[in-house]
Amino acid sequence: MRILVTGATGYVGRNVLPQLVSAGVDVRALTRDPARAKVPAGVDLVRGDLSRPDSLSEALEGVERMYLFPAPETAREVVARAVKAGVRRIVVLSSGAVTTGYDTDFHLPVERAVEESGLEWTHVRPGEFATNTLHMWAPSIRAESAVYDPHPDAVGVPTHERDVADIAALALLEDGHTGKAYTIVGPQPLTHAEQLEAIAAAVGRELSFKDVTAQEALAYYQALGGWAAANAPFLLGLVTYSNEETTPEAEHQYDKDTVEEHPTAESVTNRPGRTFAQWAQDHADDFR
Repeated sequence: MRILVTGATGYVGRNVLPQLVSAGVDVRALTRDPARAKVPAGVDLVRGDLSRPDSLSEALEGVERMYLFPAPETAREVVARAVKAGVRRIVVLSSGAVTTGYDTDFHLPVERAVEESGLEWTHVRPGEFATNTLHMWAPSIRAESAVYDPHPDAVGVPTHERDVADIAALALLEDGHTGKAYTIVGPQPLTHAEQLEAIAAAVGRELSFKDVTAQEALAYYQALGGWAAANAPFLLGLVTYSNEETTPEAEHQYDKDTVEEHPTAESVTNRPGRTFAQWAQDHADDFR
């Protein structure tokens, strides 16, 4: 059996690969730049780009199952090519925002394209990724031992990307997951202050919050560019998921009892979900 992993160098995809290798299946990884990609021994690296479906012919050859990273603009054409190539099962990296109804134009179109293809499908819908703090906080922690966050009491339920990868790998390898959408969160709600404490313990030095407003924090993240700039308005509570303007107080939870409950990865894997403290230890060098 040959399995294709798209988004193979992403935080989830890179953790799916070794599980497939350990299972003894034929693993192929799609990447835009094979020369720079780091993958486990035995993985077949193939050049391709989901934004260019015509580049996927070699990658899809002989593939029976596929882990699909979301690319909504081309999802239907990518899935059509997968069907034509003989793919029988697709596991989609989706988002918990689909479950809550906030995501109607990014992950949801990918889910629908796969569902309407007639193939076996499973959607993995993580809530808040723990890696959000890496994108947002790591630059200022490395430079200033501080973070630009005006809401230390805001509550999240961050999920370790390895928990997401575990579910994706099981859905690729095992039967019994077809037609299911797994919405998962981390094992415990934590304030931003508690998350920063965990990172401080992992890196071995004191860290603090900058005394900033949401607009001042936004200006900092916009200057960083990239992922942080693109997602800061939502994460700071200045816009809703659908990009409507709001106030920070409207978008952030301050009471752990009001956080919406979803299962952890344990509901699928039968192993306890990884804590944020463990995630911080796993990524300590990224914050140093």
